[in-house]
Amino acid sequence: MEHVAQGSGWRQSIENFIGNPTIQHTLVVLIVVNALILGLETSHTVMAVAGHELHLIDQVILWIFIAELALLMAARGFGFFKDPWCVFDLIVIGIALVPATGSLSVLRALRVLRVLRLVNKIESMRKVVVGLLHSLPSLSSVFGLILVIFYVFAVIATNMFGERFPDLFGDLGTTMFTLFQVMTLESWSEGVARPVMEIFPHAWVFFVIFIFIATFVIINLFIAVIVDSLNSSKQPPKPPEDPVMLELRALRAELAELRQHVGRRD
Repeated sequence: MEHVAQGSGWRQSIENFIGNPTIQHTLVVLIVVNALILGLETSHTVMAVAGHELHLIDQVILWIFIAELALLMAARGFGFFKDPWCVFDLIVIGIALVPATGSLSVLRALRVLRVLRLVNKIESMRKVVVGLLHSLPSLSSVFGLILVIFYVFAVIATNMFGERFPDLFGDLGTTMFTLFQVMTLESWSEGVARPVMEIFPHAWVFFVIFIFIATFVIINLFIAVIVDSLNSSKQPPKPPEDPVMLELRALRAELAELRQHVGRRD
């Protein structure tokens, strides 16, 4: 039993050390510095002047992150892998350790994923991510609604405009991509709507209805679902206790003490 207590004691000491606010704030600063370094490494001018120094600082920060994860794994054991945030950190740091040569050279660009560790370190960001994850079941219904709307309008547009504008509405896939451009409001007027209206003057009715439904209604629906999920994920504040109930509890405690005292005298 003493051995178990000692084992749990050093584990708790490591956990307390890692969870110390000063350590956590330092790690946040290192993550930001690491992100800035990764951004500077994209500049050939900066790399020509201080490339070696930046690479050295990057490696030092990386080994600090590795030491943090190693300490957490030692403190928590298999419990480390039960925490999804710890697993996420392990994957991000693990990518940085893979040799970025040959066919794996693309992994070098993925080093910037270390910046996402800020989500785990900053509680407000973590709450937003948790709220977004909680909204996924509801968002699936919104995605289904969008797919139905896109399909209906794509079939209509292909039949109406496909023959005269095959580059924009030649087939169902092309039409859905064009409608996605219209939904984002990116050059939808000059690039899509006005050329079509030169041949079909009343085509503006189709585009206005589609934009109103797909852009304004659906986007607002997205926002409503996410906001509702964020609100529901927050713990409701505990209401203050009624002063009358507090008085009743105090009286019950006094009565219980009196009964015990009378019982002892008898």
